[in-house]
Amino acid sequence: METTTLLGCCSFSYYRCNQKKISSDWHGNGILRTRACCSDENICDGVLKRRTTLVSGVSLVSSAVLGFSGEGVAAVKQGLLAGRVPGLSEPDEQGWRTYRRPDEKSGGHGVGWSPIIPYSFSVPPQWEEVPVSIADLGGTEIDLRFANSKQGRLFVIVAPVLRFADNLGDDAKLELIGPPEKVISAFGPEVIGENVEGKVLSMEVAQHSGRTYYQFELEPPHVIITATAAGNRLYLFSVTANGLQWKRNYKDLKKIADSFRVV
Repeated sequence: METTTLLGCCSFSYYRCNQKKISSDWHGNGILRTRACCSDENICDGVLKRRTTLVSGVSLVSSAVLGFSGEGVAAVKQGLLAGRVPGLSEPDEQGWRTYRRPDEKSGGHGVGWSPIIPYSFSVPPQWEEVPVSIADLGGTEIDLRFANSKQGRLFVIVAPVLRFADNLGDDAKLELIGPPEKVISAFGPEVIGENVEGKVLSMEVAQHSGRTYYQFELEPPHVIITATAAGNRLYLFSVTANGLQWKRNYKDLKKIADSFRVV
C-alpha cells in the first residue's frame, strides 16, 4: 500500500491547491512486400527461393548475436526491418503486454551520456511500437512511441537534467529538480506543443520503490504525463488520445500511464 498525494489544481499560476492524502494500491501495470515480374516462372522461383534462404540466414545470425531465443525469430525479423530491438512480453490473461526497454537498444542521446536506464510500462492488446521521427514534438529526445489507431498513443521523452541545473550529478532525484509545477511548466510544452498554463487538471505525487514520480492530467489536449528522474536524465511518459478515444478508453489509458516505471 503506497501513499499518493493528490493536488487538485484550481490555478496553475499560483500554488493554491487543496491537498489531501489518500491510500491507493498502485500496480505497475506505453511488412516488407516484394513483387517480382518475370516471364520465366522457373527463374523467378529460383530467385525467390534464394532470397528466402538469405533472409532466413540473416535472421538466424542476428538471433545468435543479439542473444534471442529461437522462439523470438518473428520478433527479430520485426527488429531488423524496423531498425528496433523488440521489448514486449507475452500477453497476460487480459491480453496486456509489458514493454521493457532492451539493454541492447541504442540511444545514448549524445557523447558523454551514460546508457539510458531501462524503463517499463504495460499496454492493452493491439498496441504496437511505431517509428520515431525527429520532426515529432520532443525531437531527438523521444526514445519510443507506441500507438493504437482506435484508442490512442504514447511516447517516452528522455531529456538531460542539465536543463534545470548543472549540480544534480549522475543520480538526479525528481524532487531535487523541482516541485511538480516547475517540472510541468518547463517540459509540458514539449509534450503538447503549447504553454500548459490553465490546462493542468490534476497533479499527483507518488513513491514507487524509493523513486519519486509526478503525474499530470491536462486538458486540452487530453493527455496524462508521468515524470521521474534517473541517472542524469528526466523521463516523461505521455499517454494521449483524441476526445472520442479519451471518453471511450480513459480507464485503459490511465492504467497505461500508472504502469510506467524506471527499472
